Amino acid sequence: MLPQEDPIRTNQRLAQLWLDALATELGASAGTIATYTDDLNCYLTWLEENHLGLDEVGLEQIRDYIAGLDGRGYAGSTIARRITVARGLHKFLIAEDLGSRDPTAHLTAMKRSRKLPFVLSIAETEALLETAHRLAADPSVGLYRQAGYARRAALFETLYASGMRISEALALPADAAPADTRMLLVRGKGDKQRLVPLHERAIEAIALWQRLAAAYAGGAPSPWLFHPVRHGAKALTRQAALLEIKEAALAAGLSSPERVSPHVLRHAFATHMHAGGTDLRVLQELLGHAGIETTQIYTHLDTSRLHHMVRDLHPLNANIDT
Repeated sequence: MLPQEDPIRTNQRLAQLWLDALATELGASAGTIATYTDDLNCYLTWLEENHLGLDEVGLEQIRDYIAGLDGRGYAGSTIARRITVARGLHKFLIAEDLGSRDPTAHLTAMKRSRKLPFVLSIAETEALLETAHRLAADPSVGLYRQAGYARRAALFETLYASGMRISEALALPADAAPADTRMLLVRGKGDKQRLVPLHERAIEAIALWQRLAAAYAGGAPSPWLFHPVRHGAKALTRQAALLEIKEAALAAGLSSPERVSPHVLRHAFATHMHAGGTDLRVLQELLGHAGIETTQIYTHLDTSRLHHMVRDLHPLNANIDT
């Protein structure tokens, strides 16, 4: 008689089968797999602590798992995502005849609260961009530092002009923005491609950055549009981009520089475009959202902005419910 496999090892093996299926059969991106792996590890750790195999989990145990997540102070969005991952694993096991029951089948869907993102005003966005341009135009700081400032201005302008994700911007090849272009081809989530716009100021900022970078490197080309000044062989990191935008926000005198990130420029693009009359379907295409429901948050943002304007500026604001 063959020895029975340890339940913990069985859990890990079955979870890995699901991850492999997501990657090979459904084409999930590396980022999605990494997120799912973190969430799965949380679930597997809880199963191990409670000495449970996946096929031993019932509705009561799933509810205990959720209560444990809530008790540890996780955000509602994180808890909802981890429930989704556990549900996906169990459904996979049923579909593949690797499990006998789905403990999540009768689990009431958790309502996720929609937290509105932090958004810069048009004036604040202009202040951030102008600060970056002013530094990039100063040759007295030396070629190395000026090139770094020029890359910063080019990156900020690209993010705000197009609304692309920071990961998409940092993955752009060096030839993504020729001088005669007004559109960029971006590879987004799920390896989907879309066209995003560029305006003249963004194109000029990119050209200045590329000239200064080439001058510093002695003409040695880089495969990346945005890269460290000294190391053109690799792309700029998200951490470096985050540090630079926070430094620029502080230098620009913004009221909450600690809340500014590259993703905030994506929100600024979407919010300002919607406020200017851009159709939600068009905005969905520009942002690369899979569904219109994600894009609709900018409707809420615009409504929230109008509410605060009325609250703060209306002469009878004492009678307005806030």
